[in-house]
Order: sequence, then structure tokens, then C-alpha cells
Amino acid sequence: MESPVPPRPTEPRPRRRDRHGRGMRGPVAPPQVPLATSRSESFRDLVRDSVDRLERRWPQLAEVEFLVMDVPTTQDETVPLGSSVPAGKEHPARILVYRRPVEIRTKNRDERALLVHEVVVEQVAELLGLAPESVDPRYGQD
Repeated sequence: MESPVPPRPTEPRPRRRDRHGRGMRGPVAPPQVPLATSRSESFRDLVRDSVDRLERRWPQLAEVEFLVMDVPTTQDETVPLGSSVPAGKEHPARILVYRRPVEIRTKNRDERALLVHEVVVEQVAELLGLAPESVDPRYGQD
């Protein structure tokens, strides 16, 4: 008995296997390996670590919103690494850290962590009206 041949679909079907028949490839790295995190996620982690360090000393930073943006929106001739916005009626105080300018100025993760911490300390000091050395006694020593 003959079985009828179904008509050919007009759209290509999604591939279920690669061309050698071994199945689809898995992830490049397991989720617990640092390779699995993106640059923006690891940068956010650096900012969070720096904020956690400072919140132990300055509990009032719990009300401050820390944000990471890729690039600043200003058109100045100098590119800022971070900025602070005082609290308003509609929003809490904010500290912005710009990812791309910081990444461009550093060569590796250790340098990036130091620069991120310096930027966060400087912006917190500006927001609180203090000197950076009083916000973090180790500022500028690393």
C-alpha cells in the first residue's frame, strides 16, 4: 500500500539537529563559570560590591538608587565616569556609573574594580557633601 506524500511546506521547518545528526549544541559554558556572565552583568556586580562595602559604613545609602548606564548622555568635551542626582519630590537620590567609559580606561578586571570603587566613592562623597577620604578611608591608596 502506498502512503501519500505530504505537500512540501512553503516555510522552512525549524532545525532540530545539526547537519551531522548529533543534536543541537549546548551552552558554551555552564552558568556557574564566569565566562557565562556578560560584561554588563559583571560590571553591575562590581558596582554592587562597591556599594555593599560602603553601605556597611554609611547606612543612609540604602535609600540611594545606584544605576549603571552604558554611556553618558551629555555632549561635553570630557566624558564623565559617573554622576550623582540629588533626591527630588518624585525620585530618590541617584548615583549613575557609566560602563563603557570605565571599561575603556581599564585593562583588566582588577583595574576595573578599583576604578569602579573610586567612581562610586567620589559620587557618594559629592552626594553627601563630604570629602572622598572621609567616605572611604582607603580612597586613593590602592
